[in-house]
Amino acid sequence: MEKVYEVLRIRQEVLEVKEKKEYKVSTPEDASRIASFFIGDEDREVFFVMCLNTKNMIVAVHRCHVGSLNASIVHPREVFKSAILNNAASIIVSHQHPSQNVSPSKEDLQVTKRLIEAGRIIGIEVLDHVIVSGGDTYYSLKENGDM
Repeated sequence: MEKVYEVLRIRQEVLEVKEKKEYKVSTPEDASRIASFFIGDEDREVFFVMCLNTKNMIVAVHRCHVGSLNASIVHPREVFKSAILNNAASIIVSHQHPSQNVSPSKEDLQVTKRLIEAGRIIGIEVLDHVIVSGGDTYYSLKENGDM
């Protein structure tokens, strides 16, 4: 007889943030500021997911994937896992370019399109994909009409 495993618990860690405040995302600039806080100074590409409730308050953040200097492999199941576990109404995804050039690559646009399609199927909207550089510079795919 083959073994069958039951998932009893998927563990999430509580993140202690220095500032005790709620994070609401109202603009792409808000999203870029939050993403830069968490991943802006990384030396490799990190794909980051912000899970939001119906009032656009962040309920969870997830470093979905850590890649290489100029690439990160992103799969919808990994991106939406944290959103599903946290009953998120929507997500904002972000990643940083260690090169400091925030222009989206062809792959960035393709990944975003794929995530939007997956989100439609499962009922979790992708509000934006923000590329950050560690400073104040960012690129919002939604703001620039790329999604």
